[in-house]
Amino acid sequence: MNQKIPVEKNKQYIVTILDNGFEGEGIAKIEGYTIFVQGAIKGEICKILIVKTTSSHAFGKLLELIKKSPARVIQDCATYQRCGGCSLRHINYQTTLEMKQNMVQNLIHKTLGNKIQVEQTIGMENPYHYRNKAQYPMGLGKNNEPIVGVFAKRTHEIIPMENCQIQNPVSEWLAKIILQLVKQEKISVYEEATGLGLLRHIVVKIGMKTKQVMCILVINGVELPQEQKIVKEILKRFGESEIAKQGYQIKTIIKNSNMKNTNVILGSKNDVLYGDGYIYDQLGKYTFKISPLSFYQTNPSQTEILYQKAIEYANLQGDEILLDLYCGIGTIGIFASSKVRKVYGIEIVEQAIEDAKENARINNIENIKFRCGAVEAILEDLIKEENIAPNIVFVDPPRRGLDKNTVDNILKLKPEKVIYISCNPATMVRDINMMEAKYEVKEIQPVDMFPYTSHVECVCLLKLR
Repeated sequence: MNQKIPVEKNKQYIVTILDNGFEGEGIAKIEGYTIFVQGAIKGEICKILIVKTTSSHAFGKLLELIKKSPARVIQDCATYQRCGGCSLRHINYQTTLEMKQNMVQNLIHKTLGNKIQVEQTIGMENPYHYRNKAQYPMGLGKNNEPIVGVFAKRTHEIIPMENCQIQNPVSEWLAKIILQLVKQEKISVYEEATGLGLLRHIVVKIGMKTKQVMCILVINGVELPQEQKIVKEILKRFGESEIAKQGYQIKTIIKNSNMKNTNVILGSKNDVLYGDGYIYDQLGKYTFKISPLSFYQTNPSQTEILYQKAIEYANLQGDEILLDLYCGIGTIGIFASSKVRKVYGIEIVEQAIEDAKENARINNIENIKFRCGAVEAILEDLIKEENIAPNIVFVDPPRRGLDKNTVDNILKLKPEKVIYISCNPATMVRDINMMEAKYEVKEIQPVDMFPYTSHVECVCLLKLR
């Protein structure tokens, strides 16, 4: 017999918010039935409108705050509720750090045998303008005028951005300059519905320490009309700007062709229109080369903290063989290289491996080797060919976590320690659960890489039992 749903769609209710969920949404209950309320904070009493019901839960729209949480702050962004880029802007920063710690703790209580106490989240001193990479879609606005901005949450409607609090201001400034040029030169912009139009995205990457800027124009084609005129104009306007006076310089401009009907922003073909096609940045004492297709951590200052914590957990003595799985452009392997005998890195993205080799060369590191391929496919071969028995394994997988094959391989290798760096605590806890029989979870440290968003990175120390 189906349980009767105690609320009705389009009706108003008064609820108390009992907790916050994984996305920062408020959670209320009526007769044991769960209601999710976007923008509500634990402890608040709210008047809500039910907008959708399912057999297990409902979604409510916040109409009125009857009792406010002391953690509620005045929002400093006009578009944050629509864009979804940072969904926690209405909550005091310290409280968001506690929420992230609790989120990881709840996952551990649900999934792991060892109910280890999660450390307090390491936050940023200045949690603003921290992103070194921006990806702005282009499209047509209400009056068929070209616009640039960010996608509205869960849709592909473009919202023009104004003073984004998490992007580096250089990115927004550059995107607006290009928008002016698009209008001036009458360049068509891409329309998702028809697949027609030329300019799809503006991607900006910034070396936060070096102040070098890469600008990528993603086009639905091969030819960009007036491309040299546009390049000259971007450089001229940038050179005359206040931003240039702060030391920022455009080091390279790239045309990227992406003619597929896809959510993937960059295509595989790059043409350098200006400069040499890459920028450099520094993490700790090391220099890294960043190309258009390579992954580089979006918040470098917190990345340093994350990596230092990972290396501290590894407690390296100088003679270890370190395996760095999902190594990207080699950042953490290079970070650890001076403290071990040898590092082996594996990564599936060919361009990232090229960059990793180059980064080792730039930093004069000779005790590191990189292999291109899927971790699950080539790990066994690497172990046999190199005849190694790694004592330490670092894993930094994508959001989907480790696959069963990789977990099995790590369990077979029996390294003394596994350092798991994760951008998704849910898959991290699932993977640790598969390893708990052989490995003891010693410490879990959340790091706030994306302030005011619901994301949290963790570094976890696992020791062989």
